[in-house]
Order: sequence, then C-alpha cells, then structure tokens
Amino acid sequence: MKALQTLLMAAAVVAVLGISGVFFTVGEYEQVVITQFGKPVRSVKDAGLHFKIPFIQKLTRYEKRILRWDGDPKEVPTRDKRFIWVDATARWRIVDPLKFLQSLGTYDQAYAKLDDILDSVVKDHVSANPLAELVRSTDLIEATGGEESDASSALTDTETAHKIVLGREKITRAILSEASKVMPEFGIELVDVRLKRLNYVEKVREKVYERMISERKRKAAQFRSEGEGKKAEIIGQMEKELKAITSEAFKTAEEIKGKADAEAAKIYGRAYNQDPDFYAFYKTLETYKQSAFENSTIIIGTDSDYYKVLKNVPR
Repeated sequence: MKALQTLLMAAAVVAVLGISGVFFTVGEYEQVVITQFGKPVRSVKDAGLHFKIPFIQKLTRYEKRILRWDGDPKEVPTRDKRFIWVDATARWRIVDPLKFLQSLGTYDQAYAKLDDILDSVVKDHVSANPLAELVRSTDLIEATGGEESDASSALTDTETAHKIVLGREKITRAILSEASKVMPEFGIELVDVRLKRLNYVEKVREKVYERMISERKRKAAQFRSEGEGKKAEIIGQMEKELKAITSEAFKTAEEIKGKADAEAAKIYGRAYNQDPDFYAFYKTLETYKQSAFENSTIIIGTDSDYYKVLKNVPR
C-alpha cells in the first residue's frame, strides 16, 4: 500500500513539473536558446528531452536546417557599361543561436541584414566585371570552333573577342567568400550564393532580341547556301554518272546493231549466192510493193531492168 502511494506521489510530482514547464523537447531540425529575464543563458542543440527552471526561463527556438534567401532584382551597370537586372539567391543557416539572438533576434531582422550585406557585395562584384564574365564560366564558344554552345552568349555582343579570366563560377565564389567574412558576428554561416538570373533592362532588351534574330537568320542563310552548294555538287555528279552510263549504253547498243547488221549482210549474201536470179526477182517485187503506184505516173524505158519483170508477166 505504501509502495503504491509512493508511486502515485512520484507520478504527481512529475506531472506538476511537466505542467510547470521544467521539461522541454528539442527536435532534430531545431535548436533552442534559453533566456532568463530576457537575457540568454545557454543554447541547446542536441535533440531530446531537456529541463529548465520553470516560470523564470523561456525558450526561443530556431531552425537548424539550411534556409533560403532570395534578393529583389536590382538594376546594376557592369564594368563595360551594360545595364542589367541581377537576381541573386543564397543559402544560409544559424550556427550560433546565442549570437543570433543577441545580434538579430528574429528571422525578419536576419533577412534584412542579409539584404544589406549580399546586395552590396553582389553589386560591387557585378560592377567590377564585364558582362561576358558574368554570363559565362569558360570560353565555350572558342572550344567548339566558333559554334554557339552556351546560351548565355546571347547576352554579349563580343562573343569571341573577350577572353574569360574569372567567369561566373569564380565570381560567385568570390561573392560568397567576401560576404561570409561578416556572418560569424551574427551567428550565421553563409552556405552558398548564386546569380539566379541576369537580363538586360527593358530599353535595350528589344535590341538584343533583334540581334539574336539577325544572328539566327544569318546562320540559317549560311546553312541554306551550304545546302544548295551540296545539292548542286550531288546533281552535277549524278548527271556526270548518267552521261557516262548513257554513253556506255549507246556504245554497246551500236556495237550490237553493227554486229547484227553484219550478220544480216552475211545471211543475205549467202542467200543471194545460192540463187542470184531468184534473189533479184524477189527484191524487185519488194520494190514494186513499196513504190507508190496509186495516183502516180511512172515512166520506165522498155530496156530498163526495173521493167523487165513486168514485161515477162504472162498475158
């Protein structure tokens, strides 16, 4: 009975302590700063069950995960006097919640501070570099023999004239390095910075589009011209081969006809030699058959060989 009473009393004490806020839990994705009368006492980063002094100590919870910052697009001139819209983004996290609470306190203040720092650093680096450096990381156009392999080259007028020294990747790494220097005093770690979008301002965008269209038309005309040249070459080769085939076929046909005529002449010669009189008679009759006697007048002498057969016709 006494053991049961003891157990019930212990349970009651635990319940009272729980209700009074002695115990609290920390998730895997969060970290906690304990404040006493508004002043930071300690931070808790380990997940699990923890305790605090009830009533006089309060909890402030912060994310342990990586957070995203997206800046507003800014109009910035490049070193070569190109006015462009720059849209940057970054990833950051709270690594020292005590410093974060003391220096900034809220996420709104943190984002305002990131706006000030990152916008300034991004503007400085964009203004210090030409546009070609900001849109390309390597000389991709030169590496492919002059063909446009990088879509970002459409933003530059001198696609192959500018030799890439830093490039977009190194510039963003420099922005990250410079902006990260001041972050520890706010308890923040800057994980990454990227230039999300670069674009011309509206007043020159139409000219850029016109230049891009003109470039595409020039390429299309070049391809069509090369195609027409290839077509003419193929047709010329085809006609040459066709003439050669036709000439060879005509030569072969003439040879066959010549052999046939020679063979026919031999046959005619043998037939003539067997009975010359009959052959002469037969050939004369053929000429009579082929002659146009109808509505015609033929004057033949009585001593003509052509009239000889007619004279011998029995009456």
